[in-house]
Amino acid sequence: MSTEGGTKAIVAALAANIGIAITKFIAYLLTHSSSMLAESVHSLADSGNQLLLLLGGKRARKAADEEHPFGYGRERYLYAFIVSIVLFSLGGLFALYEAWHKFEDPHPIDSWQWVPVAVLLAAIVMEGTSFRTAMRESKHARGKKSVFQYIRAAKAPELPVVLLEDFGALVGLVFALFGVGMTLATDDGRWDAVGSAAIGLLLVVIAIVLAIETRSMLLGESATPADVKAIREALVGDGVPSVIHLRTMHLGPEELLVGAKIEVSATESAAEIAQAIDDAEARVRAAVPIARTIYLEPDLRRP
Repeated sequence: MSTEGGTKAIVAALAANIGIAITKFIAYLLTHSSSMLAESVHSLADSGNQLLLLLGGKRARKAADEEHPFGYGRERYLYAFIVSIVLFSLGGLFALYEAWHKFEDPHPIDSWQWVPVAVLLAAIVMEGTSFRTAMRESKHARGKKSVFQYIRAAKAPELPVVLLEDFGALVGLVFALFGVGMTLATDDGRWDAVGSAAIGLLLVVIAIVLAIETRSMLLGESATPADVKAIREALVGDGVPSVIHLRTMHLGPEELLVGAKIEVSATESAAEIAQAIDDAEARVRAAVPIARTIYLEPDLRRP
């Protein structure tokens, strides 16, 4: 995934969510619908999340320094993890609280009854446009993978986060439309609470999935199996008969750390070994361009 593609999807989602959040909150003030309030907070949380992703992307571009010699690439994972916390607390838990409150004091929607339905339908169109942009931007990186497989395998956090948020927003809007529609049809405010509870549970599940995926990258995830295979094959060449062991770790979505112990001949001179190491590094960078930091240790193959 290109950083540009992720930024484009984030900006599209941010623009949609700011407008939707304002519209939903106005609808809540007119109708006092719990589903509308839950959706307002949901869109507000999503807007804050997109700002966090943009901030993380900007901070990740800082140059390496003495305190952080490997750079700041993991800032993108850190801010994506913060997004999961915001989505869980501000989005999911608030919606569940609002559902509990509405169950305790149910009341129908007595005024401006057409407003929440119109707002939700318009929001579905806007969220659908944002989701389509994220899907289009992820198409190249996703290849033949399903969306779920792509989210699990992606090393860059921005597009998976936006895809999950937009998908959750669309499903949440359907839940809200169901709750509001049933409240209007039955004059029973408890259906509104059901819609809010469904939104809360959905956001909690999405937040947990995001937290699990970003946690793995924060801990230091290895390269993909395809890249590991390519690196191992590239290391072998003139002066390097085999690879004794290999370790990889992502320093950021587009930066890979490679450490390997390679076999050399006992009869070679220091200059020949140094040249073999330089050649091996060049082959690795040609095969896997994101392998920018490479440490190779020459050794002898022993029984």
